Amino acid sequence: MEDWAEIRRLHRSEGMSIKGIARALGISKNTVRGALRDPLPPKYIRAPSGSAVDAFVPRIKECLQVDPWMPATVIAERVGWERSITVFRARVREIRPEFKPADPASRTTYEPGEIIQCDLWFPPVKIPLGAGHSGSPPVLVMVSGYSRFLMARMIPTRHAEDLIAGHWQLLSELGAVARTLVWDNEGAVGKWVGGKPQLAGAFQAFRGTLGIKVYQARPRDPETKGVVERANGYLETSFLPGRFFASPEDFNRQLAGWLVRANSRHHRRIECRPIDRLAADTAAMLELPPVAPVLGWHHTVRLPRDHYVRVDSCDYSIDPIAIGRRIHVRADLEQVTATLEGAVVARHARSWAPHQTITDPAHAAAAAAMRRAHLRPAPAADPDHIEVRDLSRYDAMFGLTEPDHPAA
Repeated sequence: MEDWAEIRRLHRSEGMSIKGIARALGISKNTVRGALRDPLPPKYIRAPSGSAVDAFVPRIKECLQVDPWMPATVIAERVGWERSITVFRARVREIRPEFKPADPASRTTYEPGEIIQCDLWFPPVKIPLGAGHSGSPPVLVMVSGYSRFLMARMIPTRHAEDLIAGHWQLLSELGAVARTLVWDNEGAVGKWVGGKPQLAGAFQAFRGTLGIKVYQARPRDPETKGVVERANGYLETSFLPGRFFASPEDFNRQLAGWLVRANSRHHRRIECRPIDRLAADTAAMLELPPVAPVLGWHHTVRLPRDHYVRVDSCDYSIDPIAIGRRIHVRADLEQVTATLEGAVVARHARSWAPHQTITDPAHAAAAAAMRRAHLRPAPAADPDHIEVRDLSRYDAMFGLTEPDHPAA
């Protein structure tokens, strides 16, 4: 290659003749002519020596003509191949595209306000949940298709109550909602039944309140929501490394700060920052309804004597003054509240640790006072008072008294 480059330099830059170049470099004139004739550097190409599979290629094609998806091991058995399956499989892999129909992946573009893709991401870290528990609660991730604006928040569970509450919180921060939410077959969202998508009841009510469409991806079709899948990977490789979390609240606090920077970085796919497209994106979205949908856990119950109510897997104490009366219990992502005829009779921070009993000291003290009053001993008898019983009662009991005879 060095001689080829020097020959072309001497000829083009120095204007030397073929004979002069041959004499200067000590090579033949034919070599000089060949170098000047070929515009590409010389490259050694080894003549193919052939392969033992070559003789089987026609029969391999016959098999693939019948079934383009036939496994290489089956083809090897059909054609009588008895040598290395690795070499045979490699040749089948080269030939198969001639018979297998292509499945091209289209590049999808989105209009402003069109869709938001959603998913649950389970961070591969253990986060302290309290009461000696640790775990990896789900993170609700939402990405706008047009602006690629990324939203995320850790929620206590993947139940519909918490999932819908997480949606509402993120959409409230965004200030609008896209016309379509894209989901996979998450149990709280819905599933495919009989070849058709079917939304869960709670999520059907939620989308009705928002006035939007929910698109459920087909099973085993991750490309449908590739935007949010890539966002999950981005969170795992750019947010998690080197971080430590003291609690779910600490996780959400750090995540919120990181999202501000992430949405201000240049996005290679759209060739700008997500926040640069956000205004146009939200302007084309739908306004949120003026009345919030029913969120979180709701139920009405008559308070039992032990004055505790259960939300998810945890028990929360209630003011014992409400025992025997019907109270309304509501739990969102952060608090558990109980009311009696509009008055608050309990308010607790939501427990992320499962199977806990959360007691308000004021409730425990009130219950103890009520028990003492209920179990007050009877008043003591007067020690100076001695009951005198009529002994004739015993005579009558044993038949010792004589009947009175009337006067004659």
